[in-house]
Amino acid sequence: MTFRHLAIALVAGHASIGSASAQETYVAGVEASFPPWAYVEEGEFKGIAIDAMRAIAEDQNLDVEFRDMPWPSLIPALAQGRIDLLVTGLNVTPERAEVLDFSIPWWENDDEILVAADSGKNMIDVLCCGATIGAQGGATQYAWIEENLVNREGVDVTLRGYEDYVVAVEDMLTGRTDAVVTSTDTAEEFISNGRPVRIVGTIQQNQPQALAVQKGDPRELLASLNRGIVNIYESGAWEEIVHTYSPQASIRQIPTAMPDFVDSYEEPIPGYSD
Repeated sequence: MTFRHLAIALVAGHASIGSASAQETYVAGVEASFPPWAYVEEGEFKGIAIDAMRAIAEDQNLDVEFRDMPWPSLIPALAQGRIDLLVTGLNVTPERAEVLDFSIPWWENDDEILVAADSGKNMIDVLCCGATIGAQGGATQYAWIEENLVNREGVDVTLRGYEDYVVAVEDMLTGRTDAVVTSTDTAEEFISNGRPVRIVGTIQQNQPQALAVQKGDPRELLASLNRGIVNIYESGAWEEIVHTYSPQASIRQIPTAMPDFVDSYEEPIPGYSD
């Protein structure tokens, strides 16, 4: 089934997402203010991660409903079992791997330094010398700034945390901060949507991104998620989904790099090694 056919099936009510059936419904936590991965438009969930999860659910006969939650509450909610999986552009990190299990990675990302288009500032201006930098609280970008700039002797930088990047960029455009650090695809999304921002520098990270489930996979979802990710990649549906929201994006081979600090990447990997 192509992504286009899947979309028709979803509209017709034949896909398993949110369908009324006797099978168990899994709750997928999302941050619906994180384009192009997840957002709401005219009351409907959209984005790369949203459509990909719908395709995976259709492929694996899963019944999944989305629940919008603030980013800082998503990982604790999953770790405590209040949701069943996390569906967004989630970076795979050692700290998160201690409390979550990850699907095989489907993306890799760098971080970009954004400034207002008319600011005249460069990368050096906004990474030192009394600058105030915005990032999403709890995000890997926030942790990087804190570790490498705020806590570094001789670097005079103030870090301001935000619930989401939409508010962070708005604050920057009103002059409350000098720059915002976010992922490459999110930065490109702001630019393509006409926000008056520009990229002045890249922080090379090559961070893998994946779906996540509760540690130990008590709902036994990893195998289905991994099989579904591989199937939508091999069918071409993944490429179509990505290019629907980010036409210029390069499609990386799936799985991308799998760090050795992730328990769920140890052989045999559920739904992938077999």
